[in-house]
Amino acid sequence: MSASTENTVAVIGAGMAGLAAAVRLAAAGYRVVVLEAQDEAGGKMRRVEVDGIGFDAGPTVLTMKWVFDALFASAGRRLDEELTLTPSSVIARHYWRGGTCLDLHSDPKDTVRAIADFAGRREADGYRRFAADSRRIFEVLKDSFIDASRPNPLSLSRRIGLGRPADLFAIKPFATLWSALGGYFSDLRLRQLFGRYATYCGSSPYLSPATLMLVAHVEQEGVWMVQGGIRALAKRLEALAVGLGVEFRYGDAVTEILVDPSRQAVSGVGTRAGFRLHAGQIVYNGDVAALAQLMGSVPDADKSQSQRSLSALVRCSLAKPVGVPLAHHTVFFSDDYQREFEAIFARREAPSDPTVYLCAQDRDTDGQLPVGHGGPERIYALMNLPADGDRRRRDEREISGCLKSMEERLALNGLTLSASPAPANITTPDRFAELYPATGGALYGMASHGWMASFARPGSKGPLPGLYLAGGSVHPGPGLPMAALSGKLAAERLMADRPLTRLSHRVAITGGTLTERATADVSPSQ
Repeated sequence: MSASTENTVAVIGAGMAGLAAAVRLAAAGYRVVVLEAQDEAGGKMRRVEVDGIGFDAGPTVLTMKWVFDALFASAGRRLDEELTLTPSSVIARHYWRGGTCLDLHSDPKDTVRAIADFAGRREADGYRRFAADSRRIFEVLKDSFIDASRPNPLSLSRRIGLGRPADLFAIKPFATLWSALGGYFSDLRLRQLFGRYATYCGSSPYLSPATLMLVAHVEQEGVWMVQGGIRALAKRLEALAVGLGVEFRYGDAVTEILVDPSRQAVSGVGTRAGFRLHAGQIVYNGDVAALAQLMGSVPDADKSQSQRSLSALVRCSLAKPVGVPLAHHTVFFSDDYQREFEAIFARREAPSDPTVYLCAQDRDTDGQLPVGHGGPERIYALMNLPADGDRRRRDEREISGCLKSMEERLALNGLTLSASPAPANITTPDRFAELYPATGGALYGMASHGWMASFARPGSKGPLPGLYLAGGSVHPGPGLPMAALSGKLAAERLMADRPLTRLSHRVAITGGTLTERATADVSPSQ
């Protein structure tokens, strides 16, 4: 079976970056075919079921709303008309041993008051300075790094401005996040709380650069809940792409990137089932660790292993929480944060005392359950693990040990989960390794360790003409908005390299056709 179309763009992978690239390219008039190994779009925006009830089993928050506003606008649509988004009043709730609690709020004044009550006025003053500096870092890097092609240290300095040394110094390029936090907070619990931002990039706060302070400002700008869950965002983007004429092929993994030897440029893709698509341009939305295999070479497995970001054990279950009250997003911190990350990154083992993140998916932005909700809740629980899923498969004993460690930490911090009889859905690093080839289960590409880490991620230009890279393992990094930006950057680079001689300006319409497995349920309410 084969297909051939001039000016066709093949997008490998229907994750956030692939969807973003497909929408932008189709809106500009390109013919786009998306090839996805799984049975539906979304990538890491996974959906699993427990007793017939759906869970978001990947990302659980949406930030940097301006990224998605621009993505929908590129296709002539308004995000706020396509999806229902609600800003969270409580960004996250945090517990330590004994049930000591601190909430971060969308209103900075409320957060200042909460920190003053929690740790005293001096720490609240430290937070004010921290918030101001995190904002400045974000403002310096937004247009020069985050929403721009990948720089090197010199070009980034030029973008910021060699005549603006204060801005260059403000991004704290050579300090670690943990050491920088010591300049704002003497209370170790607050350093632990804000050090957790390194895990948003799958990294250790003791090894990551202080520039990750900018995450604090990103959250302060808004954490949004999507009606229907994060999966609704994926479904809506899929529907938008279909309306623009994008063709989706599901359930057949791409196993080969075809190369024209006469031009040493990409010429198409081949799949496991034998389908061949001839395409002059390819956007690869997969982990860059898998790219070598698709191109017929062997990656350096040992090097890849040492650079990997965090993996996780994720448990989706129906349960009744008993004890301390939950918010929509709640974190239960371990007693020894440094020991936890040393276990994962230095010893490559499960931490005996993990920090546990819970997403109570039935609760609203104030942490309240719907009126009349009397049964068990949808509880998503996560603990970090090393990305070794391609080298070991955790047996039932090891999984039970991790679950017990999670339960003990929750109990120490004041919470017990009374589970329903329905079996939980559990995902471990070996399963993530199966879902995301060549990663070992790493969920964020390579770890952001060391001041050069941000420059080590590949940019949107691939190793061959016609090949473009997108996704959380490339610039500007992991997370839904960053992945969407990488799709935008890949599409823009492709269009600059290969402009259409005649553009057909498309607009999104209702309807469209998806091949192989027809997907009719594209309602944004799901």
